[in-house]
Amino acid sequence: MKVYITGVSSGIGKALALEFLERGNNVVGLGRKHDIDHPQFSFITCDLSDVSQVKSIRFSGDKDGCVLINNAGAVGVLKRVSDQEQDDLLNVINVNTIAPMLLCQSFLRDVPSDLRTIILNISSGAANRAIPSWAAYCASKIAIDRFSEAVCLEELEKGRYLAVYSIAPGVVDTPMQAEIRSADPEHFSSLNTFQELFKNKELTDASEVAKKLASLLFMPFDGKVIRSVREL
Repeated sequence: MKVYITGVSSGIGKALALEFLERGNNVVGLGRKHDIDHPQFSFITCDLSDVSQVKSIRFSGDKDGCVLINNAGAVGVLKRVSDQEQDDLLNVINVNTIAPMLLCQSFLRDVPSDLRTIILNISSGAANRAIPSWAAYCASKIAIDRFSEAVCLEELEKGRYLAVYSIAPGVVDTPMQAEIRSADPEHFSSLNTFQELFKNKELTDASEVAKKLASLLFMPFDGKVIRSVREL
């Protein structure tokens, strides 16, 4: 299969790229940077916060199937909305919601409908609960959950062979988690919770999450879009 993955510079995105390469797939990374050196890996430079760049991305099919994984994400400036700049909110929504939506649209248009196609959007447990100083992040993730469900229904109505997932990976040991732990406690009331998770070694390794996600994509789709890695 050909697998497109956003945000392959680190964390879950990089782990997914390496996992799919190990399984013999052709992987195309999308983002600002990467350090993957593999004969079956290629890269498209794109700033996912820039809508004009995202709109220019095009996809190509593969007879064995095509996968789009919208993994790149931004937690944003960890402050309450009234203390943030407008651009802080726009950046989170552009990266977490607008970019995945546009990429899904282009992917579905560009990849022939008679090919097996899979979309995996990385969601978050924050889609299901409000967290102070994460307002835009929470909103961006619940939006991508509903979007994923609606797209799945739409393409089924058109008779397309498509699987769509929006999956919360849990608390994973990634650079985003390190960013969260370095927040100012004055602006982020949940700081101690995340520091304790790290201290108590309760973070999941990104490679473990990648293996579970990759295995799911090779299984028959049962129609369930919204999931958690804990279920896998």
